[in-house]
Amino acid sequence: MGDMIRPWVLFVFLAALVSASASSGMAGSTKVTHSITRILVLGDSLTEGYGVAKEEAFPALLEQELRRTGHAEVQVINGGIGGSTSASGVSRLKWHLRARPELIVIALGANDGLRGLSLGETRRNLAAVIELARRQELKILLAAMKLPPNYGKEYSRGFHRIYEDLARDHLLPWVPFLLEGVGGEPSMNLEDGIHPNEKGHRKIAATLKKHLEPLL
Repeated sequence: MGDMIRPWVLFVFLAALVSASASSGMAGSTKVTHSITRILVLGDSLTEGYGVAKEEAFPALLEQELRRTGHAEVQVINGGIGGSTSASGVSRLKWHLRARPELIVIALGANDGLRGLSLGETRRNLAAVIELARRQELKILLAAMKLPPNYGKEYSRGFHRIYEDLARDHLLPWVPFLLEGVGGEPSMNLEDGIHPNEKGHRKIAATLKKHLEPLL
């Protein structure tokens, strides 16, 4: 009777051993992975960092600040091209989609205003960028621009109203003025009075960080 039991005891022991080994192997192969959150800043020379080093432009500074304050897996893509207008927004966003961003900061339109382009055209172009970003299921932060007072009150008010209307109509979070505390401040800008210096870029990064964190 005892000799008949031993094979079963051996079988149970081997089965338990195999099960434990498999569980150990699965635990050993399990890795905790962290996905990178990519933020695309789609803009012009302000975003590109005209007149300052690339690492001093606000997209790079924004990434540093976000990582420093607990968002270690964030990558900010500098999608700025000097001289660009809102007309290029859709084609450029399509190109940047290859990087698989999850969030986009739309910082376009300044050159439209400085060139006195049609307000209706600028609105349509920005709306098209928003709609494409929505189709791609990107989170969106709209960064508004303002014009110097010498462009005329009516045109300047109408220009800024574009961003107000788009934010309302598309239910978007927005930055009322990307250059808040920078525009018109000599100490924050290069000699041309238009493009931010290193200090100005730090201020822009701080402004964007405040509006971006709730979206991360």
